[in-house]
Amino acid sequence: MNGAHVGKFVAYYRVSTQRQGRSGLGLEAQQTAVRDFLNGGDWRLVAEVTEVESGKRSDRPKLAEAVKLCRLHGAVLIIAKLDRLARNVAFISNLMESGVEFHAVDFPQANRLTVHILAAVAEHEAKAISERTKAALAAAKRRGVKLGGYRGTTMTRAMRKAASEAITKRANARAADLAPTIAELQAAGATSLRAIAAGLKERGIPTSRGEGTWSATQVMRVLARW
Repeated sequence: MNGAHVGKFVAYYRVSTQRQGRSGLGLEAQQTAVRDFLNGGDWRLVAEVTEVESGKRSDRPKLAEAVKLCRLHGAVLIIAKLDRLARNVAFISNLMESGVEFHAVDFPQANRLTVHILAAVAEHEAKAISERTKAALAAAKRRGVKLGGYRGTTMTRAMRKAASEAITKRANARAADLAPTIAELQAAGATSLRAIAAGLKERGIPTSRGEGTWSATQVMRVLARW
């Protein structure tokens, strides 16, 4: 097989129609492929999530759920079939923003670097479109058309703002991921920040930095985002 794999994984399966989803057609083969891929080593499959695609919707709620579980448990997303998924721009963007690592059974060489390459191709295409637009504007200016006065002074601010918003978005998403688990701990009697921290550590849920040791301060910061 592919050697020993270590750590926690969340499996994401995909079937194309409601009928296939009910019958399990293709699903069992994907499940077998994932287990064969993980064969050997000290690994644990935290969860298995199945997406039933109708072909009429572009959003994938189950994929979002799988990514959420990966962030919660510090797990790696394992995809049985990458194929069309890798060519979906929304999927690439969401995966990059999530910070989640992944493995693909049908494309073992794929990883976050691959995703960056795919994104780079999309960026190149966007740049080409931008250059064609600039060329068209320049041609219009030569014809005497008055254009706007953009000087490029807002781009850096925009980039800084986007980066800040991305960090905040990720922190808020992490807090939302943790909310159900913290609520369970509180319902079980963990009312202090220190008790909640101990409960999260006991459940093997890592901190945002991937560490297993929670502090009362870290819990307080998570609660402050609710």
